[in-house]
Amino acid sequence: MSTAQWILNASLLAWVLTRNLGTRRVNALTFLVPLMVVSVAGGWFLRDVPTAGHDTTLELIGLGVGVLLGAAAAALTEVSSRDGGLLVRAGVGFAALWVVVIAGRALFAQWATHGGAGTIGEFSVHHQITGADAWTAAFVIMALAMVSARLVVLLAQVHLHRTVTSTLVEERAA
Repeated sequence: MSTAQWILNASLLAWVLTRNLGTRRVNALTFLVPLMVVSVAGGWFLRDVPTAGHDTTLELIGLGVGVLLGAAAAALTEVSSRDGGLLVRAGVGFAALWVVVIAGRALFAQWATHGGAGTIGEFSVHHQITGADAWTAAFVIMALAMVSARLVVLLAQVHLHRTVTSTLVEERAA
């Protein structure tokens, strides 16, 4: 794994944690900033997605794993209200999940370039995966799906919290 890739992974982890850990007020930027980052990253890293052999299957697995991890990240996030506004809180579990996911991806890349290339190559040939570009696309898709799924679930949590809170206020007023 190159120095640039290490820096990218460390920067992504730092960005996710500083942007999400603790209690934050929910506003449009809660959703727009990650959506913009996912859009730019997708456009940058997924210009040429390999589709030969079973590359698409690998990429769909990455998509599915990313969606599950994003849902898990959202489940580790709590939505509440205070002073008429909504708050979102992420703690140690959220941080641990992101550290494990990004570290796992980085360790796989490190292993692939330092001793694991033969094993990954044999696996790829056996499963008709065309090479490093397919693995890279699958991991990028996984990361983008994780962020996107978390946003979708968080949006649903916010909507549900607003609905429940509104219903409780109406019941108390009646």
